[in-house]
Amino acid sequence: MHKSTGSILIRPRVTEKSAIAAESQNAYVFEVSPKSTKKEIARAVKEIYKVDAKKVTIVKLPAKKVFTRGKRGMTSPVKKAYVYLNKGDKIELS
Repeated sequence: MHKSTGSILIRPRVTEKSAIAAESQNAYVFEVSPKSTKKEIARAVKEIYKVDAKKVTIVKLPAKKVFTRGKRGMTSPVKKAYVYLNKGDKIELS
């Protein structure tokens, strides 16, 4: 039942909003597997980055219809996880 940690955390989501959250709230944002749970995400962060997650919050972004340059399309649905760390802990994202 345990998934490998590489299949749970897809990639860190580096945006202006996530950089502000990392500075002010010590929270890091990751794109995660659609079927992953909060406990699995916390375990994967501990194994990969060697830090304990204080809290994990999940946000699902649904697929949306878009119209760009005269073409119709859909954005992909995404599941994001906000991982809050204890004071003093840090994750180096490159």
